[in-house]
Amino acid sequence: MHPQSPALMRKHMRTKRLDLSASELQQHAEAVCERLVVMDVYQSAQHMAVYWAVNGEMALDPVIEHAWGKDKSVYLPVLENKALRFSPYRPGTPLKKNRLGLPEPDVSSSAVLSGQNMDLVLMPLVAFDPQGHRIGMGGGFYDRSFAFRLTSNVKCRPVLLGIAHDFQRVDRVHREPWDVPLDGVITESATYLSKA
Repeated sequence: MHPQSPALMRKHMRTKRLDLSASELQQHAEAVCERLVVMDVYQSAQHMAVYWAVNGEMALDPVIEHAWGKDKSVYLPVLENKALRFSPYRPGTPLKKNRLGLPEPDVSSSAVLSGQNMDLVLMPLVAFDPQGHRIGMGGGFYDRSFAFRLTSNVKCRPVLLGIAHDFQRVDRVHREPWDVPLDGVITESATYLSKA
């Protein structure tokens, strides 16, 4: 049984993530990559947003390398006010730390795109349920960045996929009205697609 409050769940799941060995983290990342690259949404995506893994989040290095090998455009999130925009990320792209201490591409602001320009967005999370609801780190950056999906009739773009370890699955996540649901979640041993 998992703690129910988001704050307790964040603490519990972060501790479990940090307990994973480097070998386990690598094995999980490779398994997620194998699951993702055979999906139609990945194969058809030209513009794909990823994230820089911290604190035991699922690393996306194998996915990024595969995407570059398939000539896909890969993007990393850039903090802009209280939301995210997405900056091109290629081999050798210089990085700088943002105000939260996370690396982001050091590129011209004219190269940075909104979430609506992405085909596929891979999102980190703390916990998720099979219905596509997630608990993030609590900053609300992804929810604000993709809030247009709550009101738009065009819910197919971008596809939002959470990336997680198996143990981050819970029976139910309490959803707030501003929470943007995921289209699916990929773990090292399963793919959950939302029916929403």
